[in-house]
Amino acid sequence: MNDKYKYITEFICKLLNKSLLLWIILIFSIFAAKAQQDPQFSQNQFNQLTVNPGYAGSSGFVNFSVLNRYQWVGFPGAPVTIVFNTDGAFHLVGKNDGLGLSIMSDVIGFEKNVSVGLNYSWRKKVGSGILGSGISIGFLNKNLKIDMSGVDGSDLVNLSDPALPQTEANGVLADLGAGLYYQQKDYFLAFSVKHINQATLSFDESGKYSLRRHYYLSAGYTLQMSDARLVALPSVFLKSDATTWQADLNMTVQYDKRFWGGLGYRFQDAIIISIGSELWNGIKFGYSYDVSTSALSRYNSGSHEIFLAYSVLLNKKRTHAYKSVRFL
Repeated sequence: MNDKYKYITEFICKLLNKSLLLWIILIFSIFAAKAQQDPQFSQNQFNQLTVNPGYAGSSGFVNFSVLNRYQWVGFPGAPVTIVFNTDGAFHLVGKNDGLGLSIMSDVIGFEKNVSVGLNYSWRKKVGSGILGSGISIGFLNKNLKIDMSGVDGSDLVNLSDPALPQTEANGVLADLGAGLYYQQKDYFLAFSVKHINQATLSFDESGKYSLRRHYYLSAGYTLQMSDARLVALPSVFLKSDATTWQADLNMTVQYDKRFWGGLGYRFQDAIIISIGSELWNGIKFGYSYDVSTSALSRYNSGSHEIFLAYSVLLNKKRTHAYKSVRFL
């Protein structure tokens, strides 16, 4: 931990208000040397492009999606994340190229992050499936500003305290990623690495922020049930920064290729309930709710996540709406 953020631990002992204390603990966790830095998501099956550039172009359609997550509702300074993704299959370098763009805003406590990533995937037939090998090039803009307005117990804080940063900290880091995405008729396998270059941002002579390399592994299977209208879609999603790890296990059931509902478990963190539907002409909607099971469960009322997407097939003759919600 660098000297710039030692004020957090030194100042905790001065705080008497519970909500302000929780906020400071949350900010402290961001800068802990062993903490995972990437945002948390529950509907990962709709958000593969955010963590894996090899996914770009895998559907064969042009896709647009927005995912909005409100984590730990009721917890002061809790994360609020918005992600916009678009990708499609093109013919740029080879015959089966994929191109994608991912833009994310992540606000947590006094910290605001905006990241942009351009994704390219080269797709090739391997065995009975298609392997996408992708790279991501982008940047992360990080902003930290202590603003106690509207915070319960802010009158307890002396903003002139020399232990507190007096100016806004802001900077931009280059960010590189890579990934593999293999899909076959009945299953997919994916592996990716984010923040390969582990860029470091120096706010001033004493303050530093370093991105830790993150690893992602996911897999899913399509299982046709005895009723032709029902399909079971078990999946697993794991992530690690080589120090800590987290895993999601999910079971989703799809009905008539239009409606789905699922139940998941994130180890030592939450139970995940999700529902969704294809509304019309390729428009899809999904919602998930996390029931907290960790020590923070006493201080929040769960997490909400909303997903909206649209997919189209473009060709020389006409534009077709994508009419399948087979998302795994």
